[in-house]
Amino acid sequence: MPLLRRQFHMRVQPAAAAPARTQFGSLIMSNDGPHYIAHWVCKTARRQEMIDWYGKVFNAELVHADATIAFLAWDAESHRLALIALPRWVRLLFPFAKMRRKLYGIDHIAFGFKSLQSLLATYSRLQEKGVRPVWTINHGPTTSIYYEDPDGNRLEFQVENFDTAEETKRYFRSKDFAENPIGVTFDADYLLARLQAGEAVTELMRQGAGNPPGTQPAANMKAINWRTL
Repeated sequence: MPLLRRQFHMRVQPAAAAPARTQFGSLIMSNDGPHYIAHWVCKTARRQEMIDWYGKVFNAELVHADATIAFLAWDAESHRLALIALPRWVRLLFPFAKMRRKLYGIDHIAFGFKSLQSLLATYSRLQEKGVRPVWTINHGPTTSIYYEDPDGNRLEFQVENFDTAEETKRYFRSKDFAENPIGVTFDADYLLARLQAGEAVTELMRQGAGNPPGTQPAANMKAINWRTL
């Protein structure tokens, strides 16, 4: 959600539209944009590391692999991620490839969770597997945990803090968002402990709820450093 970042989500839900017909009689939709993102493709010289990582983080199934390409799936789609294999020596030609995202191009892909409980359960599962987040921040509209795969691609795991898109849009127009469009960092372990203690989810999705008493979270531009950028 930070300003100056590009973000795209795995599901695109266009407004419902009534069918329309062209002058040739074929059935079309008045909204002719894509309905959802089917998959994405990465060229990688770390294919096995990527397969292993997505297996841990997404519980991804390897549905196909040959010398050139591998397909992974973790939901109803036949494949969500394709990995094009490059020779391992290619990494030597691009020693700073992981830094490109920090400066130019697509910044990250965001994946939505249905609840804070589900988001934090995934965080806990990944902690046990040794997968650590690079950033935990309540952006205001979302509570978000960021990870990076072995090639440095950044993935945001998030849950919406508001019940409806209209509420989120109103927040974007609020004074609070104008003053802090980046958000407030949080301690995921502390937030998880409060959730496990039975505290109300609505309270835990409030900015500042994930910070132990006496600690000072980073907020707005101070939440961004070279690691979190």
